[in-house]
Amino acid sequence: MFLMAFLVAFFIVSLVEVLRSSFLPSGAPEIPAAAALEGTTPGSFSDLAERVKPAVVNISTTKTYKGKGNSFGRSPFNNYFGDDFFNRFFGDVPQRDFKQRSLGSGFIISNDGYIFTNNHVVENTDKILVKISDGKEYEAKIIGTDPKTDIALIKIKPDNGLPTVELGDSDALRVGEWVIAIGNPFGLEQTVTAGIVSAKGRVIGAGTYDNFIQTDASINPGNSGGPLFNMQGKVIGINTAIVAQGQGIGFAIPINMANSILADLKTKGKVTRGWLGISIQEVSDDLAKSMNYKNRHGVLVSEVIKDDPADRAGVKIGDIIMEINGKVIKDTHDLLLTTATLHVGEKANLKVWRDGKEMTFQAIVAERKDKPEIALTKKSGAYFGINAQEITKDLAKQLGISNTAGVIVTDVEEGSPADNVGIQPRDIILQVNKVKVSSLKQYSAEMSKAFEKKNVILLVKRGNSNFFVGLNLQ
Repeated sequence: MFLMAFLVAFFIVSLVEVLRSSFLPSGAPEIPAAAALEGTTPGSFSDLAERVKPAVVNISTTKTYKGKGNSFGRSPFNNYFGDDFFNRFFGDVPQRDFKQRSLGSGFIISNDGYIFTNNHVVENTDKILVKISDGKEYEAKIIGTDPKTDIALIKIKPDNGLPTVELGDSDALRVGEWVIAIGNPFGLEQTVTAGIVSAKGRVIGAGTYDNFIQTDASINPGNSGGPLFNMQGKVIGINTAIVAQGQGIGFAIPINMANSILADLKTKGKVTRGWLGISIQEVSDDLAKSMNYKNRHGVLVSEVIKDDPADRAGVKIGDIIMEINGKVIKDTHDLLLTTATLHVGEKANLKVWRDGKEMTFQAIVAERKDKPEIALTKKSGAYFGINAQEITKDLAKQLGISNTAGVIVTDVEEGSPADNVGIQPRDIILQVNKVKVSSLKQYSAEMSKAFEKKNVILLVKRGNSNFFVGLNLQ
């Protein structure tokens, strides 16, 4: 009886397997069993945290400032009523030094004491103390800083070799991956929080080189400068910012960005960035259609600065830059980030679209200068915050302009006199102090005279309307 039941059961199982094999298409993927999905969510972060925590440090800083107050410190009048109220009634109280202390985090990248942290953690400080995992404290010195990316490199002199982190590849990071953050939130040392990568390439208005990893791993004040680890225990980000009004929204600088400037921070104390000498804009659908450009990426060159790298390479106004050194350029922000990583003297291969054809040019990268250094030079054509370009026949045709009189505004510097009165890119400047301008050379000459007097009146054409604006540097 038992034998008969076993044979029937064996027959049924065999029949089911035959039928299953018959109806499942050859090569079709099977739905993974529940057991196969085990490990997708870590059962515990304990081993990982234990392995990487020794290389995470706590940073405390002291900053001195002068102010008026009593012998017990800064007066509460200052905080509640403001300094003006306090000065009015207690103006004879002498100023004294006050100490402001703050906390942050960092991580050791070499056993001789180099540490990555945020620039805002250590800038303008009088003293930096680093506490390592065994409780020892060392005074640190700043080796290099880059305010534009909020990255700083500091160094301590340890008694012995230090535990270090391994730097990962933030470009290979995928949205949805598990990560852990370790730091010093609110002074609570060696705090571990976990979450996932919520997004990549976030632009949050922090600066020119915004390119943040967004995570829902809990990040709080004091976490700044600490590491964001992947599940292999490699640092893929530097925890930097939070959204005060939100929960589960934190931001980290990609470690590849920090690694790319490490050599400059070590040897120069600052970062030298690449410069091509162009102004650019997005390729709108209308422009792409009129230029018979069918790709969804690339940026349009709106200005080429004379004798700068792009100009010497042969790039022209109206070209669309598609790739730099084989890397596809998605938009203007992407081009800025890519150019910033180029080294001075490096050869950059630019693939461009011109007149329906792909062309390649080779530019020798120069050093990027900050705007305050170039804003008022004739080379840049920037006066009162206006960057302008001569209107060529090709440019007039591309922009639908009926004639080439005047010069066209290509960029307006934020916070400049031109920005304050509402000058916009694509405005056309017809007159400078009642003098008609028909070339960039003539425009620059008149603007140079006006700049000496610190004021100017411009006749501007926008669309089908003309209007005057007055700019001054007072």
